[in-house]
This record gives sequence, structure tokens and C-alpha cells, in this order.
Amino acid sequence: MALEIQVGIAEYKIAKTPHRLVTFGLGSCIGVSLYDQVNKLGGLIHIMLPDSTMFKQQSTKLGKFANTGIPLLINELLKNGGKIAHLEAKLAGGAQMFDGFDVFKIGQRNIEKCSHILHQMGIKIIAQETGGNQGRTMILDTATGKVFVRSLGSQLKVI
Repeated sequence: MALEIQVGIAEYKIAKTPHRLVTFGLGSCIGVSLYDQVNKLGGLIHIMLPDSTMFKQQSTKLGKFANTGIPLLINELLKNGGKIAHLEAKLAGGAQMFDGFDVFKIGQRNIEKCSHILHQMGIKIIAQETGGNQGRTMILDTATGKVFVRSLGSQLKVI
């Protein structure tokens, strides 16, 4: 029986087929799914901020930041049989939730930082549903590698 495993803010989790990973409340936050089609293994992280080095006090939740969380998720996948050459990424989130008020452009910076880190690590982004001004829910189906994205008032999208 397939389980739906919830990934909270600043968390990352992995699962094998047939389970699903889901994260809610992606506003300016970014959901990054990584999927190994060969091994039917996936991971999902809910990133809040692009870079931990911008803060004096280091957070104990390393999944909170793109620069620390993405490498941790990749390492977890590799420890569990995934292969870096098989990983493909999909992104959702990175919205600007408050028109005119987001002077820090957190959503856009999250998109850019995640894309940069994945590129550096040799992982191709094959799809994304990012930007805009609405929050999203992201679901990774580890049986197929499909990612479903739902935003308020719109149809469920497959990316």
C-alpha cells in the first residue's frame, strides 16, 4: 500500500516506489524533487531561503537553505542506492506572495540559487512550476517520477 509522506518546511525526505512525498505551503519557498528513474527512488525538500551564509547564527535545520539542504538530500539519496547520473530535478514554488512588498525577492532568489546548485552538481532540471503570486502544493510519485502541482483555484498540473 502506498503511503503519502509529508515533508514539512525546512525538511527533506526520501522514499522508494510506490510511496508519494508531499509538501504544502510553497509560497516564496521552493520544493525541489529529485528522482532516480532507474532505482525508483525520490527525494523532496522544502527550502525557505537561498543561502545560510547570510546569517550569523547557523540554523540547526539545514534543509531550510538551498546551499545546505540540496547537498544533504542528494547525499541521502546516494546512501540509499541512488546514482547522481540518474537524478533529475523538478522545482515548484518561488512565488512573490505580496505584490510590491517583497523587496528581498526571496522567491526569485530561491529559484536562482536552487538552479545554480543543481547545475553545479550536474543534475538537470527537467521541469518547473515557479514564480507567479500563488502558493502551491507539490507531490512526487516515486512509482512514476511524476510531480503534481496544485495551486489555489487551478487544475492539478503534472510537471
